[in-house]
Amino acid sequence: MDTLVAAGAVLSLLLLVYLFFCAAFPGETLVSLQSNLTVVVYIALVTALAIPLGLYIHRVFFGEVPVVRRVLDPVETALLRLAGVQKDTAMDWKKYAVSVLVFNGAGVVLLYLLQRFQSNLPLNPGQLPSPSRSLAFNTAVSFVTNTNWQAYSGETTLSYLVQMLGLTVQNFLSAATGMAVLAALIRGIVQKQTSTLGNFWVDLVRIVLYVLLPLSFLFALFLVANGVVQTLDPSPLTSWISPSPSVGEMGATGTGVALGPVASQVAIKQLGTNGGGFFNANSAHPFENPTALSNLLQMVAILLLPASLCFTFGAAVKDKRQGIALFSTMLALFVPAALYCIWVESQPHPLLAGLPIDHTASQLMSGGNMEGKEVRFGTDLSALWATATTAASSGSVNASHDSFLPMGGMVPLWMILLGEIVFGGVGSGLYGLLAYVLVAVLLAGLMVGRTPEYLGKKIEAFEMKMVSLVILIPACTVLVATAVAVSIPQGTSAVGNPGPHGFTEVLYAFASAANNNGSAFGGLTANGTFYTTSIAIAMWIGRFGVIVPVLALAGSLAKKKTTPPGLGTLPTHSTLFVGLLIGVILLVGALTFIPALALGPVVEHLSFTSP
Repeated sequence: MDTLVAAGAVLSLLLLVYLFFCAAFPGETLVSLQSNLTVVVYIALVTALAIPLGLYIHRVFFGEVPVVRRVLDPVETALLRLAGVQKDTAMDWKKYAVSVLVFNGAGVVLLYLLQRFQSNLPLNPGQLPSPSRSLAFNTAVSFVTNTNWQAYSGETTLSYLVQMLGLTVQNFLSAATGMAVLAALIRGIVQKQTSTLGNFWVDLVRIVLYVLLPLSFLFALFLVANGVVQTLDPSPLTSWISPSPSVGEMGATGTGVALGPVASQVAIKQLGTNGGGFFNANSAHPFENPTALSNLLQMVAILLLPASLCFTFGAAVKDKRQGIALFSTMLALFVPAALYCIWVESQPHPLLAGLPIDHTASQLMSGGNMEGKEVRFGTDLSALWATATTAASSGSVNASHDSFLPMGGMVPLWMILLGEIVFGGVGSGLYGLLAYVLVAVLLAGLMVGRTPEYLGKKIEAFEMKMVSLVILIPACTVLVATAVAVSIPQGTSAVGNPGPHGFTEVLYAFASAANNNGSAFGGLTANGTFYTTSIAIAMWIGRFGVIVPVLALAGSLAKKKTTPPGLGTLPTHSTLFVGLLIGVILLVGALTFIPALALGPVVEHLSFTSP
């Protein structure tokens, strides 16, 4: 409670400071200062909400939620009994991994069939035909892997039933899967000399019932109150006055306005770092994101659960400093990237600089590079959203990343290529970051000549092999798939922009897939057989090629005894270790992807700025 009060006091102070400066510094100074303060207020909101939520999730992971369980325990018991699961039955890492794979494999099959039989199922007021086999396969894998890559336009491709029963349900289940795997890894770190990591089915049910459903219900109510659509009515016809080329005068034109059960999908889309929109325009669509307030809180929702899990980790290992160190690492990587992206997009396009166009920021216009951005959000909130959605594995967008300036567009691409560990997906972001933590611990141990330890557990050869797989599998998938795509006609024929920009589009697509982000750079026709199939394979490898070694790592750590810290033990909560961890992350990312980035956004930027 003291922590919550302190966080609220800090947040209130920041809001007062923000309002003061908005009033005291008008004009261009306001825009620059407001950009920085917007990031500060955003981070303050995320932090203030993440701390108590993280402590609550810790109690859920370890079955300690007495107030909520009195209400929902009968539902939990009924669901587990229906599935034939005993609450007290624990699994080793192999059984846990098999359960994860079987459950998610079944999810792919069911979602695929639901799409293929769409035209024969109810709640299809637009009489939409069934998607093709390759598109249905791509979409099924996409939503099961928490990627939510969309090679289709939602409002014109999928029925209300498929959007609700298929996509929205998988939004819950994929997010819960990531959190369950993290819970297993935390138990592996905390427990001593045991072979069990808990029960996947129990973890899955509790996470959905006690965390995701209540949060999504409350957030959906807020979204509806702000104007987000939630209805099963068919799309109504509307008309307006527009020029009629055939008549040569003003005439009435009728068309359908797409509606549907949007708010319920958007709530879990953001909270579960899923990102798949009901509409093709995603969160740039006014029916998904109608107001400045909905825009702000949707951005908060994107980072909320990944940030909360840092504090969950600190509570679980009985050292809050460990969680704070992980959260600080994420912030140290996120904030500079966000501010840089905002700064780049606040500049005019170099090729338009000499034209009589007013790019100056003022109280009436945001200025800068407004191509592909909503006027109601401007460059600042568009760039901040782009950084947040790619730092997390959300992938939802309120602007076109394809229209960003080359170095501005490189920021969301870089955030994805780091491995979705700067907040990252729900659960997956933190277990990915913990892999880098073990690499940093190993390097520190080598420098001082000691066997590396993390929280009392010795890190040996098997653990480092699993960590290597966690880091290398997504990276190799991105680079190999991109190389293949730009080398064959099936890949290059779908690129809308030749040259370095087109290369960036392909690189972004496979980076987004293999790291389970789901956002698209744009300009790439990705609904053909080659891209729908190859991207689906990349999504599956990027998700479960990482989950299996993470669970193997958890199983190995759980069997180890805990060694008390000694004089030579490296404190992993210190500022020094946070700096070392950031250095390891940047070094691995640089060595892996700088050559690819040089062929894309860097070359494109130089082509704009070189004489």
